[in-house]
Amino acid sequence: MVIDWSQSGEETPSERPPIRAAQYVRMSTEHQEHSTDNQAKAIRIYANKHGYEIVRTYADEGKSGLSLSGRDALKQLLDDVEQGRADFKVILVYDVSRFGRFQDPDEAALYEIQCKRAGVTVLFCAEQFVNDGSMSSSIIKTVKRLMAGEYCRELSVKVFAGQSHLISLGFRQGGAPGFGLRRMLVDQSGALKGELARLEHKSIATDRIILVPGPEEEIDIVRSIYRGFVSEGQSERDIAKGLNARAILSDLGRPWTRGTIHEILINEKYIGNNVWGRTSFKLKQKHIQNAPDEWVRADGAFAAIVDPSLFAQARSIIEARSNRMSDDEVLEKLREILGLNGALSGLIIDEAENCPSSSAFQSRFGSLLRAYALVGFTPNHDYRYIEINRSLRRLHPVVIQNVIDGVVASGGSVIQNSLTDLLSINGEITVAVVIARCKLTSAGSARWKIRLDTPHKPDLTIAVRMDSNNEHPHDFYLLPQLDMRDAVLRMAEYNGLSLDAYRFDSLDSFYELTARSPWLLAA
Repeated sequence: MVIDWSQSGEETPSERPPIRAAQYVRMSTEHQEHSTDNQAKAIRIYANKHGYEIVRTYADEGKSGLSLSGRDALKQLLDDVEQGRADFKVILVYDVSRFGRFQDPDEAALYEIQCKRAGVTVLFCAEQFVNDGSMSSSIIKTVKRLMAGEYCRELSVKVFAGQSHLISLGFRQGGAPGFGLRRMLVDQSGALKGELARLEHKSIATDRIILVPGPEEEIDIVRSIYRGFVSEGQSERDIAKGLNARAILSDLGRPWTRGTIHEILINEKYIGNNVWGRTSFKLKQKHIQNAPDEWVRADGAFAAIVDPSLFAQARSIIEARSNRMSDDEVLEKLREILGLNGALSGLIIDEAENCPSSSAFQSRFGSLLRAYALVGFTPNHDYRYIEINRSLRRLHPVVIQNVIDGVVASGGSVIQNSLTDLLSINGEITVAVVIARCKLTSAGSARWKIRLDTPHKPDLTIAVRMDSNNEHPHDFYLLPQLDMRDAVLRMAEYNGLSLDAYRFDSLDSFYELTARSPWLLAA
């Protein structure tokens, strides 16, 4: 329909006073091509076309959209809106992903609702929908938010797999080399290209980094640390005092402490082993201390500067130091540390004198969190989910093996892919096994979030829902690929006929079905 503005008596878009607007632009580390300048140009074209005047710009340069943390410009924007300082009525953003790639789409919705309640509308200039609050735009926007978050999750999986592969090949992945070692740049054929100074980075994507021995005087100091600890019976604190008395600084240019000496005594890079993944911070959610069997390693990747037998003796002394003490004595030491410091952490424990290391507490009690609980210390954050996730990771191969054994017993054949854990049944169908932890709502209702293996597109997914304590399987769902429209499936206690039709109380029920229904294994 064409409107003749001259006859209608209403103002044309060009005649109406422009609406004051702010623009928010963000450039993430994953998408350098989407520069803030390009976003601002597209937003300016949109503003001119629709009668908006850009009076303020909020820009986050080189910031990930996974969370609000570190995005000072967006924080300032939201604060200005909520505190009534906003002198604009509209916020213009390039697209949904620029506003954020939050893992929970409700988080992005929360910030937008905050703006809306303050009378400020958020518009996405490059999207094909108008953010007008209609049902269609709300659905599309929600899907876009899910896609933005899923992109980061899939990217995280790929990056982790790539880094793990490089570690297994003996290449270094980030971090300072440590006292007595240096980072050496090598090309893709392994030829040495030169030593990297502190804070220097490689400039060619195909180049790699390895560790090489540093200056002889530093190597001698590292070896003297081991000799003093093993042969002379010096403590970490005594060794640190001796080095500080000689005005010798650490690799970071700081005085030595008990903790920095202890780190040298336990780090396998000094015997040439490449170990990675002791901790993880995936998707910028929570820092997690990974169990030793989850570390990625390549033994003998670098030239050793400490004799392996000397390293083993140092490790034995450290382990025996805690083994000589009973659990009650160890916990009493921990209570003393808590009393002196008012809090506990791995760093605080490692700096304490005549006390087992944080890794010893973790080994003895299963985790630092359990040790904390035994002495009555509660961290500021709830890290119970870390222990639950570790338990579920240990359960995953057990469930897979049960599936393999059950299918074989039912007359089928199974091949497991060692990289993806996908099961190929009868050479005809692929099956993925996923385990979902149970989370209780404030009202006590059980909820599960099942992350489907969409990148590998299995024909079937066996979804294991854990009980409310996350100790035993509650039930099982068999999900065909046609049910995998989203990468994340959110489930309640009752999920309707379409899903309950594939629900099993035990894996035995699944095996019975496969035996009675050959189509399931040969579809």
